[in-house]
Amino acid sequence: MKLNIRGKLFAVSLALIAASVLTGELTLRPAVEANLLDRIRGDLYVRLALVELAAHGQPDLDRARWDALADRLGPQAHGRVTFIDAAGTVIGDSEVSLAGLDHVENHRDRPEVAAALAGGAQSSTRYSATIHQRLMYAAIPLTLPDGARGAARLAVPLDEVDAAIARLRHILWASLALALLVAVVLSSAAAQMLSRALRLMTDAARRMAAGDLDVRMRPAGTDEIAELGRALDAMASSLATTLTALRTERDLLGVILESMQEGVLVLDEKSRMILVNPALRATLSLGANAEGRAALELIRNADLQSILERAQAGQGSVSGEIETTGPKSRRLLVHAASLPSLNRKPQGLLAVFVDVSEIRRLETLRKDFVANVSHELRTPITAVRSAVDTLRHTLARDPTASERFIDIIDRNAQRLGALVEDLLDLSRIESKEYRPEAAPVSLRVVSEQVLALLRPRVEEKGIEIANDIPGDLPAARADRKGLEQIFTNLLDNAVKYCGSGTRVRVRAAHEDGTLRVEIADSGPGIEPRHLPRLFERFYRVDSGRSRDMGGTGLGLSIVKHLVEAMTGTIGVDSTPGRGATFWFTLPVAEPSGAARPSAEAQTRPASKESSR
Repeated sequence: MKLNIRGKLFAVSLALIAASVLTGELTLRPAVEANLLDRIRGDLYVRLALVELAAHGQPDLDRARWDALADRLGPQAHGRVTFIDAAGTVIGDSEVSLAGLDHVENHRDRPEVAAALAGGAQSSTRYSATIHQRLMYAAIPLTLPDGARGAARLAVPLDEVDAAIARLRHILWASLALALLVAVVLSSAAAQMLSRALRLMTDAARRMAAGDLDVRMRPAGTDEIAELGRALDAMASSLATTLTALRTERDLLGVILESMQEGVLVLDEKSRMILVNPALRATLSLGANAEGRAALELIRNADLQSILERAQAGQGSVSGEIETTGPKSRRLLVHAASLPSLNRKPQGLLAVFVDVSEIRRLETLRKDFVANVSHELRTPITAVRSAVDTLRHTLARDPTASERFIDIIDRNAQRLGALVEDLLDLSRIESKEYRPEAAPVSLRVVSEQVLALLRPRVEEKGIEIANDIPGDLPAARADRKGLEQIFTNLLDNAVKYCGSGTRVRVRAAHEDGTLRVEIADSGPGIEPRHLPRLFERFYRVDSGRSRDMGGTGLGLSIVKHLVEAMTGTIGVDSTPGRGATFWFTLPVAEPSGAARPSAEAQTRPASKESSR
């Protein structure tokens, strides 16, 4: 049975009281009994002295006379008086009749009688077979009339002693009952006081264990319970401080991990994932239940497995690149290193994934750009050098042919100049040096100006161009020079690649806060496979034809960057044999018509070189 604090205190009190009563029974009762016996013994000797004095004048050893004396002295001495001769024969007894003396056994062997006959005084306690009582006997020497030594003995019953012992027992048991009552009351009061404080501490400890570290007991007093309460308060304060610091560090680490663009993966010693940050979940398409599962169970990649195994083998920090498959393949640079062991126990592995797909793409673009520029420059340079070498040998012999080679040199020099100019323009735009000067610009006015510049070429090729942009169309918020460049390149493309009799339409409409401009032609169109790459640098649908027409392959790329610099979008729709439609969007100018000048406005002449 489980006892509470009150029951335990009561049990302890009861045990103490029982031990006290038992101790009293074992030590106090014999002591009291011995004290009473000593007092009775002393009193017996006093009365025996009086008995001896009264028996001193007896003339002879006549039994009748001695028995009568004993009968007279017994009531006076408040006891049983017995006279014994030197042979141990009872010659008088206050409790035995004269006739019965003959039947009384010899008392010489009685301890007290033997001591008295030997000249000493002694007492003893025993049960009397004669009167059937427990008696205390005391005997002293007695000088008989014949000069012999007899003994005078006095015996008193020990009923008083037994009664006193019984009263002592009653007192002890009454004290026990009273002590039990007092113990119940006191233990209940003490247990109530103690258990109340302990209950408060227990409740506070439970709340602390549940995570409420703000609870405080603030006990009063200086006893052990108060000290325990203060110790619990101090422990709660220390735990609260520690947990606050840990939560702050955890939250900071969580924010850092969530904000990182790099993926972070932590494995335990059994290669199970114990931490995956959101960036890595998104990159590798891992579910919310990734923690606790084996890394290679969810990320099936042989290159990654090799990197992790080398890192777990203790080869220090291991790096390598892996390529992921899926809707969007990516190139990831993985840095993996084993975590420091704790208490000689391995702690697992940390791997950081850096997405280098864009870097690798840019490296590829750079290589392609260098290769394309080299290729584009090689052709006119080779043509110029060949023409110069030929001109050097034919200048004196054939002046007429020399004009043709000079024309080749001039044409290729212009092509080189246009190419360099377009490269510089593209470089300024991509390096953010170009800042469009945004201002309200009329699309109708700009398109008319560009068409006026292109009119001689349009008429020469027999192309029909119509400007269908409404005059009341809202103004666009754009850089005027940049917008002229866009119209020039797109219209020049349409004129360049469309044959005689082709129709070109310039249209514009207001759609949901933006202006959509379209330049549609009825030319040969573009195959769908070329459309995604049409705005790349140096990309040509027909390389040979484009070079013959003087294109640099950068016109559409410049147009794309200009439109995007003005916060617009650009695209192309085409069906082979049914023409192509190049379109771009621009934001509508503010109703007030106020311009938004930028701190750095770059202006440059419009390039007429473009490519399709």
